[in-house]
Amino acid sequence: MIQSIQFVGIILIFINLTTSLIGMTVNNHQIDVSRQLSDVRYASSIQINDVMKHLDELQAIATASSGNRAVEAIGFNRTLDYITNFLSVNTEFKIKKTFFNLRNFQLLRNPTLSSTINGVVKTHIYSTNPAIGEFNYPLYTTSANISSDILITAIPNLGCPDDDWLVARPAPAGLVAIVKRGGCAFQSKGTLASKYNVAALLLYNDGITPSNMRPTKINLGQNNRVPALFLSYDLGKSLVTAANDPSQVATIRLTILTDNELNPVGNICANTTTGDPTQTIVIGSSGSAANLALAAALSSLLETSNYPTYKYRIRFCWWGAEELGFLVLITTFRKQ
Repeated sequence: MIQSIQFVGIILIFINLTTSLIGMTVNNHQIDVSRQLSDVRYASSIQINDVMKHLDELQAIATASSGNRAVEAIGFNRTLDYITNFLSVNTEFKIKKTFFNLRNFQLLRNPTLSSTINGVVKTHIYSTNPAIGEFNYPLYTTSANISSDILITAIPNLGCPDDDWLVARPAPAGLVAIVKRGGCAFQSKGTLASKYNVAALLLYNDGITPSNMRPTKINLGQNNRVPALFLSYDLGKSLVTAANDPSQVATIRLTILTDNELNPVGNICANTTTGDPTQTIVIGSSGSAANLALAAALSSLLETSNYPTYKYRIRFCWWGAEELGFLVLITTFRKQ
């Protein structure tokens, strides 16, 4: 039984339900039995063999689906079907399958970047190796083909409040804006760049530490709508210096080609038929097997006549797209 309860504790990463749902406390592998309620039957009904059975089934799906069950793979859809079918046959839960459109970001070819300062053209080095490259691409950048010289405007400070963008000279609309890292999330800078209608956004590292001299990989988020590149500190600083010098003319050319096609990604939630719907406890996971065992065990107990009525509605969820950053989980909670 201790093994089962510890396994439950691992899967319930998002919410600690052990005290309220099972009636027990797990603390440093010690169980406080003084708070045991009749719900301890739930914990004892969860068997590792049941979990392993689901793991074997899910591995079989992956093996038959080019080795994985990731988003867009046929194994992902087969996993949704497996979970739905199992819940339909083995529980009385109300099952809801929901789909969300997520961008499937893919860089189609290496980006290019060149700068011209007072007529001197420099072609900058792209590499995914930060020790070699002068710039990299952010996840979820959009495409751009800037084949003629466009002026650079340096956004003062860190480009986090609107005021920084409003006082920038020249005004950023239609130009390539360059912004230093720090002060707020990269996504926030991307949102402001979109708001002020830039042609492209250049973000650069802050140089605070040796590792922050290089062009690291960053994420602008699913909702980004601007083409962007991330530069080394040295390159960014040199462009900002030129852009802020009235005696110099600093321009940029760049190309970025990506696939940002929208693809439906699903998740599944199943509610108990009893309990107060206005007071719902969510048990969610991206790993499917243990959560299936939890759901089946609880469903069986709820159908037992002498099992005490639980006041809360329980919702089991299986999130998709965890390899993209728990995006479906986040989207689901925002829609609750």
